Amino acid sequence: MSIKKEIINLLEEMADLMEFDGQNRFKVNAFRNGSNVIRRLEGDIEEKINNKCIQEVKGIGKGLQQVIYEFYETGSAKEYEELIKKVPSGIHDILRIRGLGAKKVKTLYDELEIDTLEKLEQACSSGRIAELKGFGEKTSDKILDEIKRLKKSSGYMLLSRAIDRSIQIIEALSKLKSVQNVEVTGELRRIREIISQIELICCVGSEEKLIEDISKLFEYNKINTSSSSSIYQLKSDELGEFILHVTSEIYYDYTLLHTTGSLEFLQKIHDPDKIEGLTENEFFSSSKMNFIQPEMREINYFDLSETLREQTGLSLEHFNGFFHFHTTYSDGNNSLPEMIDEVARQGFKYAVVCDHSKSAFYASGLKEDRIIQQWKEIDEFNKTSKIKVYHGIESDILKEGSLDYPDEILSQFQFIVASIHSLFNMSEDEMTNRIIRAVENPYTDILAHPTGRLLLSREGYKVDIKKVIDACVANQVAIEINANPHRLDLDWRNLYYAREKGCLISINPDAHSTEGVCDIEYGIMIARKAGVQPKEVLNCFSEKDFIKFINRKVKRTT
Repeated sequence: MSIKKEIINLLEEMADLMEFDGQNRFKVNAFRNGSNVIRRLEGDIEEKINNKCIQEVKGIGKGLQQVIYEFYETGSAKEYEELIKKVPSGIHDILRIRGLGAKKVKTLYDELEIDTLEKLEQACSSGRIAELKGFGEKTSDKILDEIKRLKKSSGYMLLSRAIDRSIQIIEALSKLKSVQNVEVTGELRRIREIISQIELICCVGSEEKLIEDISKLFEYNKINTSSSSSIYQLKSDELGEFILHVTSEIYYDYTLLHTTGSLEFLQKIHDPDKIEGLTENEFFSSSKMNFIQPEMREINYFDLSETLREQTGLSLEHFNGFFHFHTTYSDGNNSLPEMIDEVARQGFKYAVVCDHSKSAFYASGLKEDRIIQQWKEIDEFNKTSKIKVYHGIESDILKEGSLDYPDEILSQFQFIVASIHSLFNMSEDEMTNRIIRAVENPYTDILAHPTGRLLLSREGYKVDIKKVIDACVANQVAIEINANPHRLDLDWRNLYYAREKGCLISINPDAHSTEGVCDIEYGIMIARKAGVQPKEVLNCFSEKDFIKFINRKVKRTT
């Protein structure tokens, strides 16, 4: 997580804790507004902090400055620590429930003495929340749904977080003299979108020497042993908790195959008890099977057609086009030139800027006058730019399925990404029809984050995704793998159906900063998990073929 995001989260949490504690509302609002100011702040926030320029930012007073500087230097802030002590620990969990602001949480605490999720769940189930003034049965049901979601996601981490942590752990273990080789295994090697635990496999000459080494860095506990490997649970304050499979060179590939899983996949391949000395490639060959890449080793693999089972070499090197990113025109953190410089540096050949549309008022969505202003800047920028930039927009899908500009404006864009950002609680039929109507719009090129999910945070809306995919195919609209690690939407399980139907796929980071450009790698990982081939990806089109694509239904000036 970037330092900017950490500061935003800190100020928002402090505002909630202050409000719960009954502190001055002007101070509460100052912290809440301060988080929004930082969110909209252009340029490098670390540079502003290091140069002591935060005080020059309008809306960041002395109190906020002190908290920001202290947090940046120490990783915490005295005022935050004092708030933590004043508020019951269980309140922090309750504040994570969407729809329950600090004011309502305070009411629950004062009226019903609710200070844990368990007490809140009991109060909902018994009907006490429904009877409470300002709540009602509907709110009570929503709270119960949220508690279920929190329980379901408890103990999991995002793929991106697991990758970052595993890199740090591997770096630490690789420095040990007793370690010959170490790599990820388990869910992380299979690229699951959320990870329950980080597992690594380690090759050693002497397990005793390894234990001697790791005891200096980690708390450890041996949890299992077999003829081929030992399993340890390791933990440190800095690197957290993880599982380490320790084995010798002769059993390394055997252990790697087994620990990668999935269990259901292994049961299908009738894995022999011993494959000492065989690499994974050699094992699959001896089993009269083609090599199956780790990402695809899931329960459903053997139910796929031969075409969908085909392994893929998809990588960033295949990519030419970079779509769906935001600039300071809407809620992005970096300017158009800054974003394009980074996109070009990453090797892309052309790009489409897709800031938020006017319905996204919360994200400074573009009204018609600012659209024209941006088009002029893009045209001027293209005169000297390293790569061509196209006029695009992320247009909100309204309640009835229309896009949020009239046709005379839509017709002037060179590229349109359609997406939903509101009214998530429609019935499945209503939502499905709403999306299909947007897909049928002749100006729609990509359907973005098709189910609206936020991993570990928000369930996707109710939608018949197969009908939506069918509509995308019928209307020559690409469906997105949103590569933001909080989304990874379309889910890899649904990508198989999209591929089977011949649906074009677009992999986009939904980047709101130069840092976010690299998020496209997570989308590529998910695409590889579903066996997606370069020829199936819009981003892999040459610029010439891309121009053909955007003119497939309507004539566009490029």
